[in-house]
Order: sequence, then structure tokens, then C-alpha cells
Amino acid sequence: MCISQLMLLQVFFLMVPEGVWLQPSSPSGAAPTPSDVGPASPGGTLQSSEGSETPWPVPGISTVGPTVVTPSAPENGTVDPFPALPVCVCDLTPGTCDINCCCDRDCYLLHPRTVFSFCLPGSVRSSSWMCVDNSLIFRSNSPFPSRVFMDSGGVRQFCVLLNNSRLNYFQKLQKVNATNFQALATEFGGESFTSTFQTQSPPPFYRAGDPILTYFPKWSVISLLKQPAGVGAGGLCAESNPAGFLESKSTTCARFFKNLTNSCTLDPALNAASYYNFTVLKVPRGMTDLQNTKFQVPVTLVSQAGSPLLSGNICQNVVSQVIYEIETNGTFGIQKVSVSFGQTNLTVEPDTSLQQHFLIRFRAFQQSTAASLTGPRSGNPGYIVGKPLLALTGDKSHSMTLLQSQGDGICSVKKHEVQFGVNAISGCKLRLKKMDCSHLQQEIYQTLHGKTSPEHVAIFGNADPAQKREWTRILSRNCSVSAMHCTSCCVIPVSLEIQVLWAYTGLQSNPQAHVSGARFLYQCQSIKVSYGEVALTTVVTFVDITQKPEPPRGQPRIDWKLPFDFFFPLKIAFSRGVDSQKGSASLILILCLLVLGVLKLETT
Repeated sequence: MCISQLMLLQVFFLMVPEGVWLQPSSPSGAAPTPSDVGPASPGGTLQSSEGSETPWPVPGISTVGPTVVTPSAPENGTVDPFPALPVCVCDLTPGTCDINCCCDRDCYLLHPRTVFSFCLPGSVRSSSWMCVDNSLIFRSNSPFPSRVFMDSGGVRQFCVLLNNSRLNYFQKLQKVNATNFQALATEFGGESFTSTFQTQSPPPFYRAGDPILTYFPKWSVISLLKQPAGVGAGGLCAESNPAGFLESKSTTCARFFKNLTNSCTLDPALNAASYYNFTVLKVPRGMTDLQNTKFQVPVTLVSQAGSPLLSGNICQNVVSQVIYEIETNGTFGIQKVSVSFGQTNLTVEPDTSLQQHFLIRFRAFQQSTAASLTGPRSGNPGYIVGKPLLALTGDKSHSMTLLQSQGDGICSVKKHEVQFGVNAISGCKLRLKKMDCSHLQQEIYQTLHGKTSPEHVAIFGNADPAQKREWTRILSRNCSVSAMHCTSCCVIPVSLEIQVLWAYTGLQSNPQAHVSGARFLYQCQSIKVSYGEVALTTVVTFVDITQKPEPPRGQPRIDWKLPFDFFFPLKIAFSRGVDSQKGSASLILILCLLVLGVLKLETT
């Protein structure tokens, strides 16, 4: 009897597809959770494993139908809370639980995902699953664990774990000893350093933006023409900023000195000689023949500049401005280089600062100086957004400016350019000197809008200073000279708002921006003349007042109107009997042809 029952049970097992009843389960008998299934697979919602490895099938456990993986709470007891990883890469703090490190044994967590928001990479075993539609599987002979789950579309997927992921894809380190050292060195050995020298010849001429090459004959060293620029919030000077060919540019940066007594004569940045004790290569191919002086252009001094000298508590002849004038001749390269300096004196104090200005200008070879000094246009004719807003003082055209501060917040002599269409705000602190109210006001006005007060603003970006009709007057009203009820007070401007009204004109397909009007709006404040510092602010605001025309309409269409009694013959014909309709068939046909002709004429 027992033998017959066993045979019947065996037949039942053979009749049921193995992919259906052979469902691996955990040793505790709990339903598999998404964490046991593994990473996402095509068409499914598999999740990466967080705990123990997928177990092997347990004999004697079966189900009648396919088991769909559903989330369920894992049971305690037999499950290992820590995965079998050879190395826990995120366990960085010995004796302490590292956050989101699911393999850290110091956490003592049975199920880390219930506590951590996620598991760091490398702290869980990696799984690799292959999934197909469950209806295609009748029997699985794979020695690897398998799962059946339901994807987001409601289709059952049969997935097989491809390999044992206990090692988590870590490889054992290869041991190196005296026996295999030579063999490994022969197999993996090679040159320790790779040559970075470019064997190709240098280009025959400079292209726009290429760094300009310089040569120091005293040390036989090739370098680049540098244009220090400010970096960071303090605008500290960065020396490694090469000047680009044909790129006229102005930069400003700050230098701070802890011990100016030593830096005065030893710092090359303060010595004018360090800015011209080299030659400039006309073209890059001059690198191949450095002994040939025809490829080298010396730097010419426009005016003599003295070397730094420490006299008592004053460091004299410190470089504060460097201006390079470079003349070029197309593909023949650089033909002439000249340099001029601005120098100042610094007082030896703790944490002394210096603001330096660097300007590089390019112009065509043998071009007149007057033509090269003409400022560039801000548009032709209409303004271009981001280009300087042109102003006019007397007969001299210049850019309208905003306040600019040094590294310590004090107002700088150099100004920011007002860019057309760009709203901006800037500020700085001005140290006041003891003087009468009128002189104090004059100094603050010059600080706010520059030494030359703008009188007109260019209507278009290509305005000619000689043509007064191309400029519009700036509306302005200054503060009162003195306070009304204070004998020791003075009303001074503390803020300047530059308001610019502009609009587009011309064709909609190619609109041109122009300035309709501008005004200076001052905000004044009453202070005592002996006041130490005052905070100044400049603001620029652009207002678009463009009035766009109505969109163009199409050509007028022909509106055909028929007489109110046009269909009267048809009504008469249809009102009679069938005989009358047959008699008037020719009339109806003529009317139909007439209507078709009218419609055809309208469409053409």
C-alpha cells in the first residue's frame, strides 16, 4: 500500500511543470521578500539583496500553483543578519556602526534596510538574474536558485540567479614572491614614464586665442605671456593665466603682503623689470630655432620705470598697472610689443594690500594710434546685450561705469562697466577726509560716476561722438549743498541709480535695440563732516518699453454673396411634381454648373 502511494506521488510530480512547484524558500519557511529576489531585471521589479543569500530548494516543500513574490516581513532566527562579504568596504569606523553600511557588524541589525534609508554600494551582495516569461518554462534543470514573480504589467517572470555572489565580485589578491616575481614583471612590466613631448612641428602662425610664446635668453627657457587675473571672493592674483592672441582684455587682481619689508625688493610681481626681461616669438615655429633672432620681438619700454626701493617705511616704485600694446600682421605674427607701467608707493603695514591692473591691446601693424584708441562699438546699429553702455562727456566717448571695491571693501579707482540690458548693483566703502561740504560732495560724486560725469548716453551702439543727434541727454539732479537745520552736517549722495529706458525698433525679423532715455537718481543722506567711512551703492536698471505692432494679417478673401432669390427656380421645380422635375432637369444642371464655376474661381 505504501509503495503504491509513493508511485502515485511521483507521477503527480512529473505531471506538474517543475518551474511551478519547485519554488526555493527560506529555511524558516517564510515567503521570499523582494530583498531576497535581487536587483532589477528586464520587465520586473526585483530589488537588490540586503541579507542572506538566496537559499537552495528545500526537499519536500512544494506548492500547488506558481508562487508570486510578495513583500512580507522576514522572520527572525535562522537568517544571518550580515551578508557573507569578504571585505566590508564601508566599515570605516572600528567599533562603531557606520550609517547606511549594511555589512557593518557593529550595527547588530538583523535587517539593515528597516533602519537605514539605503545601503551604500559594496555593503550588500551583488546579484545577477536572468528572467524570461514564466509561460515559456516547463522544467528548470538549472543548478542555480530561481524565482517566479509578478512584474508591473501583471506578467509572471521566471528568474534564475546566474552565479554564486558570495564573493561580491571581489578577487583574491595575487601573492608575489621570489618565485613568480620575474614572470609577473615580464608579463606586466613596461616603461615607468610615458613621453609627453609632442613630436609634431609647431603651427606656422598664431590663431585667435592661442597663447603667446615668450623666450628668456638668459636661462634659455620658453614660457607664455601671462596676464594675471583675480580668482576667488577676494580677487587674489592668479599668475598662470595666459594671454590669448588677438584677445584684447583687461584684468584686475589683488595682492596681500604679510611682510612688505622683504617683498618690496624680492617679489617679482612688484618689479617692472619682470614684465619685459624677455622676448616674444613672432610665430610658434620660432621654437624650432631659438638662436635665430628674426623670430623674436623684444619688449619696448614706452617710458622708464624705476625698480622697487624701500625707503624708511615706504616701498617706492611698486607696479600697479601694466599695459601691453601688441601689433600684429596677420599670419606673419607679432611685429611689435610695447609696455607701459603705472607705479605707486606702499606704506609698510601689517597685511598690506595692492590692487594691480593688467591690460593687453592688439592692433594692426603700422595702424595709426588715433584709430587704435577709438573705442569699439556696442552694436551696429542697435545695442547688443552685454556690451558696454556708451556715454559722452564733452566730445569724449567712454563706457558708463559702476562702483568697484578692492579686496578690503574700499572703493577702487577702477570701475565696472555698465553692460547694456544687464541689471546690476555694486557697492563699496569710501574713507572721508576732513573738508568742507562742497568738496566732500564733489569727491563722492566723482566716486559714484567717475571723474568725468556722463552728460549724454548713446542712442545706438554705433553712435559717433561728433554727431550730437545720435546722443540723448541724461536727466540728473544733485543733492542740496548743506543741511537745513544742522550747521555741522552735510547732505551727500550715498546711492546712485542709473535708470535706462530702451526699446526695439525696426523690422521684427531683425530688431535693433536703442536707448530712449536715461537718468541719474541720487539718494541723499545727512552726515557729519568728520564722519570716518560711508557706504556707497550704485544700481543700474534697464526697462524695456517696446510697443510691438499688431501681428500682420493675411490677404482679404473674396466674400461671395448670392441674391436672396438665387435658389427660387429650384424651389419652384421641386415644389411641382415629378413630371415637372424631369422637365426642369436642364435648368437645375445649368445652375449646378454655375455654382461649381463660382467655387472654382474662389479657390484659384
